[in-house]
Amino acid sequence: MASGAAPASSFTSSEPDQPFDTPLAREARDHVDLARRARSTTQLPRPDQTRIFVVANQKGGVGKTTTAVNVAAALAQKGLRILVVDLDPQGNASTALDIAHTEGTPGVYEALVEDVPLSELVRPAPQLPGITVLPATIDLAGAEIELVSLVARETRLKKALAAHLEERERADDRIDYVVIDCPPSLGLLTVNALVAAREVLIPIQCEYYALEGLGQLVRNIELVRAHLNQDLEITTILLTMYDARTRLSAGVAEQVRSHFGPKVLATAIPRSVRISEAPSYQQSVLTYDPGSSGALSYLEAAREIAQSGTSDPTTSERGA
Repeated sequence: MASGAAPASSFTSSEPDQPFDTPLAREARDHVDLARRARSTTQLPRPDQTRIFVVANQKGGVGKTTTAVNVAAALAQKGLRILVVDLDPQGNASTALDIAHTEGTPGVYEALVEDVPLSELVRPAPQLPGITVLPATIDLAGAEIELVSLVARETRLKKALAAHLEERERADDRIDYVVIDCPPSLGLLTVNALVAAREVLIPIQCEYYALEGLGQLVRNIELVRAHLNQDLEITTILLTMYDARTRLSAGVAEQVRSHFGPKVLATAIPRSVRISEAPSYQQSVLTYDPGSSGALSYLEAAREIAQSGTSDPTTSERGA
């Protein structure tokens, strides 16, 4: 060894078993932990009765449809029966679940305006056994106007859904979860969803304007609860597009958790290219890239949701 050269051992960590606490290292550890929990949970507990969620946020671009589709996919992958109701005329949830929704395709419009039974309209999701979908088409864009003159216009989805759930129950094929994807507005379609649902899931983007308009949404939910649906409750808040490397995401998350408390899921959905790419292939991120951080995070979020609705306290423990 040349004179003055440092011995090789001097370049090694004095504590080789301790990982470097860098953002990249923390992200890698979180990913491994998520993957371990996802593999350890083969099935989720069935709720005591059908849970009906409306996924709502009047602000666009917060991951509302993405959340509706991927939470439904995660629940279905763990052995539960799911009905997804696409109430957005854009039909993005139908696209992501590979359900035809071209103009003239029978779907939610026929259920709301023409009283066609849901059993004649729902379609199975090709890539996700356990999921059936009530598709939306562009015809739904005119439903807001047509509903105005109809009797009991705010309760039409509730009645159609109740009849379908009862029919499935009688056939010994109970639906465990209904997930209703709403348009980014507070019109009659969203009111129908809020009247039909029992639980509200609000996705909140971890960005500066995340809470803008949220107060108005909460007030509208309270109005619906007071006058049309006393069973409605905000039960679940999901942080989306979370970037652990930024103070902004951490600040928004802290603010949301301090305001909504235990209603906020411990799992936050990371900002992910895979999540954004999946719909262009008519897939959820769980089928598009099952090992991605986005897919694993939605699986963990679904587990939190499922365990919050069971009456068996032994199934509510987190972790494996």
